[in-house]
Amino acid sequence: MKLGKLDNDTLERLILDRFQKTRPESFGAPRIGMDCAMLDFHGDLIVTSCDPITSADAKHIGALSVHVNCNDAAAGGAEPVALLVTLLLPPSETEETVAMIAADLADAALRAGVDVIGGHTEVTDAVTRVTTCTTVIARTPKAKMLSGAKPGDDIVMTKWAGLEGTMLIAADHADRLSALPAETIERAKALSEYLSVVPESRIAMRHGAHAMHDVTEGGVLGAVWELAAQEHLGATVDKNAIPILPETKAIANAVGLDPYRLMASGSLLIACENGSETVAALREAGIPAAVIGRITERDFRLADGSPLDPPGADELYRLF
Repeated sequence: MKLGKLDNDTLERLILDRFQKTRPESFGAPRIGMDCAMLDFHGDLIVTSCDPITSADAKHIGALSVHVNCNDAAAGGAEPVALLVTLLLPPSETEETVAMIAADLADAALRAGVDVIGGHTEVTDAVTRVTTCTTVIARTPKAKMLSGAKPGDDIVMTKWAGLEGTMLIAADHADRLSALPAETIERAKALSEYLSVVPESRIAMRHGAHAMHDVTEGGVLGAVWELAAQEHLGATVDKNAIPILPETKAIANAVGLDPYRLMASGSLLIACENGSETVAALREAGIPAAVIGRITERDFRLADGSPLDPPGADELYRLF
């Protein structure tokens, strides 16, 4: 593809024609000549967050761009409404790749209940692989703002450790997994359907969540540390209580990574007074959940008394 912005006809044909207005807050879908997007929130607080996606197979980058950013808003107790997506492609990519990514974005946005309202698409030799940077816009009533984790709160975890990392390793590093059964690899790739934490965020908000944090880089142990550190508190975690899939154990073992320090978008941590009630509500909705620890006054410890270290670089980067 030629360097620079896509021409208007190509932009409409490959990207803009796929997006539609579905939210009452949106003034309209993105279109040629519109440099800004507008939303009407009727007095609610506006919540925003922005994240790049640089390590995904192009097949999954659209869904990851949607869910990783919507998850940030949901973890803040807000309802995701709209997305602005910047898409950068190296000259070696094709129109078929652009169309595939746009279709993935559009499908994931519909499933997440958000509108893609604008962004930017460009072919540039400044990147060597497809890269996105997405901004989510969300809303929340002032009265429903999260109060922050408190000493004695249970820490509830949804889904499984290393969820996103397991999927990405299976998709991007299959050559390192030749000793594993093909069925294990396929089940790992299929984890993309579990990347959103928006449903569990809504349930947690109804059951008195004090704080929430989505499990991204640094894995579940890093996320626990960050959840408590926001309020200058500590935490105790029982690693044996952390849910983990057999596929994750097998893949992490095959490539020599710690699954508890492996990125896990799709998993949400919830600090709340009665963890067992929240777990029951989540499970009733079909969302796996477990109490894995507790917020403390100070210190970060595992249940066996050993220290819990702060998050560092995600385990996934050891493969590059």
